[in-house]
Amino acid sequence: MVRLNVIYTRTGDAGETGLGDGSRLPKTDPRVVAMGDVDETNCTIGLARLATRGASDATLASIEATLARIQNDLFDLGADLSLPRQPDEAAGKALRIAPSQVEALERAIDDLNARLEPLRSFVLPAGSAAAAALHQ
Repeated sequence: MVRLNVIYTRTGDAGETGLGDGSRLPKTDPRVVAMGDVDETNCTIGLARLATRGASDATLASIEATLARIQNDLFDLGADLSLPRQPDEAAGKALRIAPSQVEALERAIDDLNARLEPLRSFVLPAGSAAAAALHQ
C-alpha cells in the first residue's frame, strides 16, 4: 500500500510540475493535462460509485464492480503517464497500461450499451446522481 505523509512537494510553482522520473514539464504540456484529466475522471467515477454502492436499483448496483475496476485502471493510467517511457525500458520495469485493460473496458461498454434502448433524443444529465456523474 502506498503511504503518503505529506501531499505537498515544496518545489514551488513556476508553472511546472514534476514527473515520476524527476523531470519537470510545463503544466500546459499535453502529458500533464492528460494526467489532470485522468484524475478528474477518477473523481467523477468516485462520485458515481457513492450512488451505486448499496443501491436498491439493481441496474445501478450491478455496475459497482465495473466502476471500481475502471477506477483502478485509471490510477494505473495516471502512473503510466507520470513516468515517461525510456527507449531501453525493459518489459515490466514500470507500470504500464496493458491492452487487456483497454479490452476489458471496451467489453464493459458493449455490455452496458446492449442493455439500453436506442436513443431517440439527447439525454440530459439527470435521473440519478450516478447517471449525472457518469454523464459528466
